Amino acid sequence: MNMIDSYRHKGLRKQLVEEIKRKGIRDENVLAAIEKIPRHYFMNSSFIEFAYEDQAFPIDAGQTISQPYTVAFQTELLQVRKGDKVLEIGTGSGYQTTILMELGAKVYTIERQKVLYDKVKSFLPSIGYKPKFFYGDGYLGLHAFAPFDRILVTAGAPYIPEALTSQLKIGGILVIPVGDSMGQEMTTVYKKTETEFEIKQWGGFRFVPLVGDSER
Repeated sequence: MNMIDSYRHKGLRKQLVEEIKRKGIRDENVLAAIEKIPRHYFMNSSFIEFAYEDQAFPIDAGQTISQPYTVAFQTELLQVRKGDKVLEIGTGSGYQTTILMELGAKVYTIERQKVLYDKVKSFLPSIGYKPKFFYGDGYLGLHAFAPFDRILVTAGAPYIPEALTSQLKIGGILVIPVGDSMGQEMTTVYKKTETEFEIKQWGGFRFVPLVGDSER
């Protein structure tokens, strides 16, 4: 793994930040996190040359590292505040996890694919990030650690899981791509009361599917 963050890498990250700014990302904290974190650390060696292109790339277990614009878009919608308790469904490469931690979140992250879980659990602490890692079914959330200020789902779900909305604090936000394998609508769920939710859609995206125990 290439663990050198050179001046060239830093320059390419600056260009990447300018590109996602042009695409409409405004949150300065999100942009600063994207500029700080070496995305090439999270990529398979065959794709490292492309680490700062605004594209998704394959990682292990048939999953992907999301396009930086998508990461920034989801993170901006999440409106993370310092100290927020955030549940991330789908650790994947761990790149999104580190972005959330750079924003000052206390992150609880779940991964369904054992190969990714094992890899990221040893890798993230080695670069200075120590979220709480869980191996399990993201559809169920983490009832024992609820409620959460924010919940972020980084895979496409066919519906909004009730377990996740029930684990959200009142005033909390869930960001989730909802749809089928052809594409999803980025969706925010704002919890107004225990039974009232404000749901908004923010345009089409493509994610790998969210896999639960029943879908294996």
